[in-house]
Parts: sequence; structure tokens; C-alpha cells
Amino acid sequence: MCGIVGYTGSKPALNILISGLEKLEYRGYDSAGVALNLNHQISLERAVGRLINLKNNTSTKAKLQDSACGIGHTRWATHGGPSEINAHPHVSGGLALVHNGIIENYQILRKNLEAEGYKFNSETDTEVAAHLLNKYLIKDHNLPEIALAKLMEKVEGSFAFVATCDRNPDQLLVARRASPLIIGIGEKEFYVASDVTAILEYTRQVIYLEDNDYAVLDSNQIAIYNAGQKVTRDISTIKWDLTQAQRGGFAHFMIKEIFDQPKAINDTLSGRLVASHADFKLLEIADWATQIKDLHRIKIIACGTAWHAAQVGKHYFERIARIPCDVEVASEFRYQEPIFQGNDLLICVSQSGETADTLAAIDLIGSQCLTLGITNVLGSSLSRKVKASMLTQAGPEISVASTKAFITQALVMYLLALKFAKLREQINPEELEKQLSDITLLSSTIHEILQSNSEVEKLADKYLDYKNYFFLGRGVAFPIALEGALKLKEVTYLSAQGYPAGELKHGPIALIDPSVVTVAVVQKEEPYFSKTLSNLSEVKARKGKIIVISDASEREEELRSVADDLILVPFINHFITPILTTIPLQVFAYETARKLGREIDCPRNLAKSVTVE
Repeated sequence: MCGIVGYTGSKPALNILISGLEKLEYRGYDSAGVALNLNHQISLERAVGRLINLKNNTSTKAKLQDSACGIGHTRWATHGGPSEINAHPHVSGGLALVHNGIIENYQILRKNLEAEGYKFNSETDTEVAAHLLNKYLIKDHNLPEIALAKLMEKVEGSFAFVATCDRNPDQLLVARRASPLIIGIGEKEFYVASDVTAILEYTRQVIYLEDNDYAVLDSNQIAIYNAGQKVTRDISTIKWDLTQAQRGGFAHFMIKEIFDQPKAINDTLSGRLVASHADFKLLEIADWATQIKDLHRIKIIACGTAWHAAQVGKHYFERIARIPCDVEVASEFRYQEPIFQGNDLLICVSQSGETADTLAAIDLIGSQCLTLGITNVLGSSLSRKVKASMLTQAGPEISVASTKAFITQALVMYLLALKFAKLREQINPEELEKQLSDITLLSSTIHEILQSNSEVEKLADKYLDYKNYFFLGRGVAFPIALEGALKLKEVTYLSAQGYPAGELKHGPIALIDPSVVTVAVVQKEEPYFSKTLSNLSEVKARKGKIIVISDASEREEELRSVADDLILVPFINHFITPILTTIPLQVFAYETARKLGREIDCPRNLAKSVTVE
């Protein structure tokens, strides 16, 4: 979600760092900074907002051009809001460090470092890593590779670190775990980046560091280590152009973000789901135990895709935590005269945190009750208006059609429901442990589904000439049907309507004929399975085309008796099914739009963040 660039060689480092960070602007960020190693001193420059602010700050300082070694960073805030003091790089003594990822045990590490006399200037988890590496490298007089190994032993979580130290003015220290980092190879020079986009202008020869690799490099050589042993990594040649590189080789951001979803799930869980599942941490509401035990009801407000995720959340809160929950569209809610009690909870969901109707709804409620925001942007208006805010940690989403934001919003509400259920004693320890263990399978299962996306692409070919779609579902599958219909209409401009399957006979069935495609989400849970199949039999009797998405592989024969086409997804548990069945619907919408030649990432008439009424 953040961007890293590093350079060591003979050229002015500042120009390369700024140019590389400009190539990463598409990823989204709220601040930027560089640290230049100059005559055994670290020169630090940071700025909030767009990269142009940093560029302007450095353009008048000619001396900075003398540095041939430095690191740069664009930050998407996770720990601590957007501010210059929280911007990277972070400095400890004569060492500067940048970081992508999340340090899960940073609070413990920070406490220990403070006890040793280290002073912290920011709210970030990254400053912990800067102090630790400084301690191991300078105070303990370790070789760089030993200091990096010690740092990796101490730090838990996902990270990509790049650092430079004033004692070695042409040296970069790098390390990675579960966060991408590459090294670009030039003529007596090396580049480091979190994304090949940043350095493609300068070199196409790169090394992809593997998990738990760490390396020491200067303008002449590179040494890579893993688990204390020196290792060799293959050099790859990049053949993409710059535009393709920004999309990771994918044709559009939408499909890239669909394939990003396994990582988005891991990032959402990072720092929350730990080795001992039953002790999973939701630090944002850590001091809410009393209020949660006394909750009377939950009201969730949202718009568009977030509204669909909220309806999945309603299912979680009522079935798992046994708390009454209502969901309303923010644009309707803001003009009502809602009645709230002090022991109610208002949850507001918005990817950007800037959705105008959702923000207005919070203003309407004021301090009448407990308020919680679920957003993807720390420091957004939503996160500032509510009493507590939970980040989905999905990373920037570029495509207007939301994909990874939807599944991570649903996942956060699943975690909240489990936490509420635990505090209210509505779930026994064994069941809680099982559900949390099931959640750890989610990322790999989504990856498995995406590997068979060619099946969905064939469906897009088969139904390419059809203009009208119904999407049906029952129970928690109904909001998935709504989301499937929304994705299709957003990017293809085809008519797609979502309905509760049981409502088909109350009017919409009049439109069923051989020219209409019905896409049904059929979960294996009874009575939803049997009832939905009964509804589909009515569609089949009227010669409508039927596509079924289901997790009921053991009942495949029954499904095929009504379906013209069937896509099966693995079953983990009933609460995870809505997330898994969403994936083929996203791919179907994308592939149909691609084959129709639509403007996929920026559909007509739509904006990514709806900041006006």
C-alpha cells in the first residue's frame, strides 16, 4: 500500500528517488519523504500531501544533488495519521529507514526500547524498526548482515525495510517478509523498490527477493542472506512497458485488484489474528468491553458496494453475536428522524471515508450513541468523526468498481461479530477457535478460486450477446447477488437486477424468457439450498438461462439439473461462503466488460469516491 525507492551508485540519488516515487503515485499515499546519505550525514526531507510538496521542498537545496545514495517513500497511513512527523523515512541516530507493511508486536518493542532510553517522535510502528536496527548496527557494533538478521528475529508481522547509515555513505540495507521488495541492477549501481514500476526507467534487470531475505548492497556489490546463510537469487528481465508495470502486468486495475484479494485478506488480518486465535486483537475497540456487553442494537449505514457489505455484516452480527442489526442506505437515513439510545452502536462503512451521505448521517446522530467507522483510509473524514475507526488495510483501490474493499469490509464485520459474541458469551471457546481457524484459510482459498478463472471467462464468452440479467440469492447470498448485479452493470452497462430469490414470483418472473440470464448464488445451508433450487425451477420452466454459483459440491447433480452452467467454490463455513462466492461474480463482470470493449477502470458517469450528494 506504500511505495519504496532506494538507490546507490554514482548518479544524483535525489532525482532517481523522486522520479521513482512519481511512478508509484497511482498506488495512493498521504505523505512522502527522502533520506540522502551525504558526506557521512543523513539529510531528511518529508512533506504531507502530494509528492509535488516534497519536490518543491528539495528543489531549492542544491547540496542534496551531491548525494549518490538514498531512500524514498510514499506513505499510506496505518499507524498514526497523515503528518510530517509520521511520514517516512524515520531516523534513529545516524540511520534512516523506510518500511512497508505492519509490525504486529510494535507496542511491546516500543515499550522495551523506551525503557532503554530511546525517544519516539512519531505514532508509527516503523520507528521501532529504525531504533532496533540502529541499536544492533551502531550501539552493538554488529556487521550489517548480522544487524539485519537480529532485526528480523525481533520483528513480527509483514515488512519491507530499506535503510541507509551515515557510517557507510554508499550502502543500503534491505529486508523483506510478506511484503514485496526488488533489487534493480545497473552498471556499478543498484536500485531498490517495492514495485518494478519505480525503476523501470533505469533498468530491466531485477532480483525478486524472497520471504525472509535480507541484503547489504553498495555501488559495487550485493550480498543476499536468508537464515544466516548467503544465498543467490536469479536475475529476471522485465519485458512490460510502464503502464503494464503499474498494473502488475494485468490489463486493467480491476482485474489486478481482484487478484490482489488474497493479499488484501492477509493485510486485513495482520496484527489482528495472532498465533493464539482466541486472543485475536481488535485494538481499536479494546476499551469498549462494557459498552459491547450492554449493546441494545446495531445500525449500519453505507452506500453502494459498502451497503452490500453492511448487509453481510447484519447477518454476522445477528447470527453470531445475537445482536439486533438494521442496515440503511445513508442517502435515505440522513433525511429521517432516527431514534437512538445511548447503548446503541452506529457503524458507518465507506472505502474512502469521504462518502458525503455517510458523513452527513454521522453528523445527524452526533453523540447520541457509540459510533464506529470501517474505512480503508486512515485520517479520512469518517475516521475523524467516529469514536473509533477500523481500517480494512486493503491498500489503495484504483478501479472505480470496488472489489477488494468489499470483501475486506465484510471480513472486518465478521471479526467484529466474533469479538462481540465472545464478550457477550454468545459463542463457546471451541466454536470461536474453529471460526478463527477457518478465517486463516480464506486467503489461500480465494487464490485457489482465482486459479480457475478460465471457467468464468468461458461463461463471459457464452453469454456475451445477452443484455438482461437477474441475480438471485437467499439469506446472506442475497447481498452477494446485489453486489454481483452492481459489478456487472457498473462495468458492462448491461441491465442487471438483484433480487431475493423468494421475491421472483412477486413480479420479476414476468420478465423471464430465453433472452434473460439468471445468475443465482446458492449456498449449501438449508433451507436456503432447497428453496433457491425451487425458485430456479420456475425460471427453467420459462426457458430462462441459469448460471449457478455454489459451495454445495456434494449436491452437484441437483444443481446441474436446473443450471445451464455451474461454478463451484470450496466450502469452509457458512459465514465465509458469501466472501468466496463473490469472487466468480467479480471475474464474470470483468471478463464480460473486457470482451465488450468497455472502459473498465473508469466506467462512464461514475466516480471512485462520491463526495457530493
